[in-house]
This record gives sequence, structure tokens and C-alpha cells, in this order.
Amino acid sequence: MTGDNAGVRIRGAWPDAQQIRCRLWLSEYGLGDLVAQDAGVDDQGPWQRFRLSRPQPAGWDTADLARALHLSPGGSDQDLDTEILAALLLSPIAFDFPSLDEWQSAVRLRRFIVQAGRRTVLAFDTEQAERPDCWRWSEATGFILLPGHDLIPSLEQTLWPDVSGRLYSFSCYRATEYVLLLALARELQTSHPAALAALQTQWQRKAIQSGAFHEAFLHEYGSLQAPLPTRYYVPGDRLWFRNPHEPSASVEGYEGSWVFYLGQGCFTNFWKPDQPYTLTSKCVEIYHWRHGLRQGAKTWMDESIVEARVAGTLADPLATKQILDRMMRLRDPAGVYDQGGCIDASREAVRCVRPETFQLDLYL
Repeated sequence: MTGDNAGVRIRGAWPDAQQIRCRLWLSEYGLGDLVAQDAGVDDQGPWQRFRLSRPQPAGWDTADLARALHLSPGGSDQDLDTEILAALLLSPIAFDFPSLDEWQSAVRLRRFIVQAGRRTVLAFDTEQAERPDCWRWSEATGFILLPGHDLIPSLEQTLWPDVSGRLYSFSCYRATEYVLLLALARELQTSHPAALAALQTQWQRKAIQSGAFHEAFLHEYGSLQAPLPTRYYVPGDRLWFRNPHEPSASVEGYEGSWVFYLGQGCFTNFWKPDQPYTLTSKCVEIYHWRHGLRQGAKTWMDESIVEARVAGTLADPLATKQILDRMMRLRDPAGVYDQGGCIDASREAVRCVRPETFQLDLYL
């Protein structure tokens, strides 16, 4: 998994002009002198590989990467792109892109995900779903766009209360789909307008969601057989923290938690965006779901108990360490509740979007 395969690998032969263009691009983000490059050939043909030679964080922990590179990603798109690039270049599993253009689109897509995730504020609800008047719902189609409404502003109105003036109800999984869809639409607007038109038409006819959404738009990197390091994340990653406590995981909405990595050690909190999760606070919260479990005619979660428990644990370094020792393990396989923690072995990213290398599966 590690060693020679680390970093970003671009497939195909590269003329000198492409080499120069890539080096200029990396230099624009202050990484030109920090990137090692080599080339080779395998059974799929020639490739160029790029790796961050320094800084090299212990255990591939990317939480402190922005600080180490003297970046301010919260206030600068360029610094956010640099953090994304640096994290990709540190990957212990090779990120394969078919072209430099596709690599550049992937960086922008991740920036759009982070920006959309920061602004998104929603009301958590696993049973009810609300949308603005530009959407119509049916059992057969899910929420589809009404005629005369464009996809990008409709998604912004749905996700961002500073645009709509109110909060709409979502589960965390569906919320991540809408954020991904908004980021994807923004990238296609520039790099592949015809695909954006197809995406718009798709959502006027039938929403793609749940497992079909993953299959149409995303790919996973890392697996239970070849897991990613538990502290390695790239801004824009979608990932799942699993609840390893079987009784509380039976409560709808508490099987686990779907989030995006925002960079600088923070993960999305769609319900309280001024309090983004850290790896520590997310692990501690999920651990304490077992203490918020209430059973009667129906099992439910008492969030006030969870919040109090989390606050108490985070104020106690020894208690925090004990919980992290348990929760920072890789999760068990599906259906197994044994000694695993809440950390998934993989992350999810959007597939190729450029016209020449398009991989999205839009079915109308």
C-alpha cells in the first residue's frame, strides 16, 4: 500500500509542454520545490508520479498539514487548494488520474465540496424531508426539480439558510448527496457544460439517491483488505464513522455518521456548523450514543444526555484517551459488532468529469 505507490499518478505519455504546465501549476500553489516526480511503465502503459517530499507527517496524519505549510484555507481558495493538493500528494495509495486536466478538476471539486459543506445548515430528521417550493416529491421519483428551476440555485436554496432564510429537514446521508451534487454541478458548469445539462435533466425526471447515487458518481479508495491510515483524510472526502455499539446502532439515524472532511482537522457538522467536529469529538460523540439510548414502545436517542456525556469526557484527558483507544480502531465488517472501532477503511470521491475521460453514470 505504501512506498512506491504513494502520491498522485497520471496515466499516459507526457510531452514536454505537459510537464512544464504541471510544474507551473504546482508552483502556483507553492508546492513546486516540495514535490518529487518520477516516471515508469506498467501493464497499463506509461505514467508520471508526483509525491510530496516534505513535510511528512507521522502516520499520514493530515490534520496539521495546513499549519505545517503556513496556510489559511478558511480565508483563501488558493490555500484550500494547496491543502487539498498536498494531502493528495501524501496519499499512501496512489491516486490515479487519466490526465492533468482531470487532476485539476478533482482539486476544484473538492474545494467546492468543502465550501458547500461549510455553509450547509440543516435540521436532522430521519423520517421527514422538506424542500423549497422548487422541488416536487413522489414515491416513484424522489424530489425532482419543477420546470423553470435550475439545479445549482435550487440546491443552494435547499442547503444554505443564508439564501433561503430557513432550515430544511435531512438525514446526514441525504445531506451529503446534496452537497456532492452541488459541488459536481459547479465543476461541470466550467469543465463539461453538456454534462451539467444532462444532470439538470436527470433531476427533472428522477432523483438518483442512496446506493444508486454512489454507483453513479463516486468511487472508494482504501478497503478493509488494504485500509487507509486512520488519520489520513483529504479535504472533500466523504466518509462514514460507524457506531460500533449494536443496541444504539439500531436507532434509525444512529447507525453511524456521514460527513465530509473540511481540512485543518475538521469534519462537517450540518446541525451546528459553528461547531465542526474534530476526529476526537466525533469519536467521543459516537461512543456516547450508547448512553443516550432510550427504550420503550420505541427506541430513541436522548441527545441531551449525549451532549452532557461528551462535554464531561472532553474535559477529562484520561477519559478521552480511553475512549479514543477503543474508537480509533478500524470498524468491523458489516453485520459484525466485536472489537472494531468507528473508523472506516475507505473514503469516497467523485469520479472523472472531463469530456475526454467522463465516468459518471447518468441514466435518464
